[in-house]
Amino acid sequence: MVKGDQNSAEHCFPIDGSLSDGVHERPVRVYFEDTDFSGVVYHAAYLKFMERGRSDFLRCLKLSHAILSETGMAFGVSHMDIRFLAGAGIDDLLLVRTELAKCSGVRLVFDQTVICGERVLVTASVTVALIKDGKPQRLPASMLTLFKAISKSI
Repeated sequence: MVKGDQNSAEHCFPIDGSLSDGVHERPVRVYFEDTDFSGVVYHAAYLKFMERGRSDFLRCLKLSHAILSETGMAFGVSHMDIRFLAGAGIDDLLLVRTELAKCSGVRLVFDQTVICGERVLVTASVTVALIKDGKPQRLPASMLTLFKAISKSI
């Protein structure tokens, strides 16, 4: 989809992964640019993979960054706990799982897992806050309702 396409920011396409029972799954292929000099995925690349997972989780809820930015809003990471358990290499096909673990009036906490086959590579708990015009903002009631409807644990 090209920028400006009315549908590109409003729907979940196959490239965005899938959201089912509150769990979003997005495949990610490891490319040369994701690896370090030894051919193993560089630790910071996992942050990008997880950002794509959270972004596409929101896109599948029709809350893409493009839609949020039209109203001056964005989600910003305020805290991250991450554990690197195993490495991946060039051409590996990874799966980023994203689940909304907590939802309060001002923040969301996502649990994320990056796996390769049966191996868990990375786990993270990521807290994001809604920002509007550069300041923290309470989640609108419509967002709270949406998030609570898709998550069984909140």
